Amino acid sequence: MLTKLKNDLFIRACKKLPVERTPVWMMRQAGRFLPEYKAIREKADFLTLCKTPELASEVTIQPVDIIGVDAAIIFSDILVIPEAMGMNLELIESKGPVFEKPIRSEADFYELKNIEPFTDLKYVLDAVSLTKKELNNRVPLIGFSGSPWTLLTYMVEGGSSKNFLNVKSMIYNNPKLAHIILDKLALTVAGYLSAKIEAGADAVQIFDTWGGVLSQKDFREFSLNYIAKIIANIKRDNQPVIVFAKGVHHSLKEIVKAGADVVGVDWTMELNKARSEIGDKAALQGNMDPAMLFADYEVMKDEVKRILNSFGYGSGHIFNLGHGILPTTDPDKAKAFVNYVKEESVKYHKDLKRNLVS
Repeated sequence: MLTKLKNDLFIRACKKLPVERTPVWMMRQAGRFLPEYKAIREKADFLTLCKTPELASEVTIQPVDIIGVDAAIIFSDILVIPEAMGMNLELIESKGPVFEKPIRSEADFYELKNIEPFTDLKYVLDAVSLTKKELNNRVPLIGFSGSPWTLLTYMVEGGSSKNFLNVKSMIYNNPKLAHIILDKLALTVAGYLSAKIEAGADAVQIFDTWGGVLSQKDFREFSLNYIAKIIANIKRDNQPVIVFAKGVHHSLKEIVKAGADVVGVDWTMELNKARSEIGDKAALQGNMDPAMLFADYEVMKDEVKRILNSFGYGSGHIFNLGHGILPTTDPDKAKAFVNYVKEESVKYHKDLKRNLVS
């Protein structure tokens, strides 16, 4: 049962319903750039923060209070899933995530355990429930997961990668094993996102951060097929599903066919082109370059105007960055960006405003 939200602009835009202005939030907004987040991080390492519902909830709500975004996204990490499956995860400041023993063989795969979200990832779901309560329906709460392909890249590479040689070697030399793992991950992610919805999430987002490193053919075989499987298996009422596949301009229509209610677009594609490709079949989310938050205020404002104009009039646009906000971003710039979107987007929804006044 969906609860009544005081600010439901984000949900309405996801469903292409009329809105008074374009809603705005930022990927990776829960933490990284805010001094208030950094103060908490001085007392707890990243994984401790993820696994402490009270702290995760606090940093999730911070950008709502401080920056004024129209949606909150739960503070967590995509790699909590492989960790729950039994892979030892370390987060090293200078290197990023590191898995002590990557998946390289069938034997490695069979060591992965099946997980039950409300048991093995209870801390995430507790954070969702607590955050939903603390938000008091001020704005929607978004839950998320990595896509099976993106999770697989970390699990096989053992961490971040520049050339993805190990995981690509797997899909080319042992595609059967890759498909078995991807299938397991798809069902796991579907259960995880269903649990987040049950815990109170108003929408969910699937991050396919590394979909763009695949060819068009391989993206459809090793990523999109499993995103579609996730969406088909999510238990939900009417909660929207967002799919953000970075660098995947060639398959926007296919992402919609896979069941996405909202398609995330990075900053290298014009929104008007994306909108013309998918028509009215789904909403769009994006797509300002995160580095634009380092530009002068007027330059940033002009870019906000340009992106709003690129999408054009009507609903179905959630303004966001084309990837996650950078850790060294000035919070004042982020706040100005959000305010620019709020101020400049009203005219693109003037028909609704006129109807409301009359």
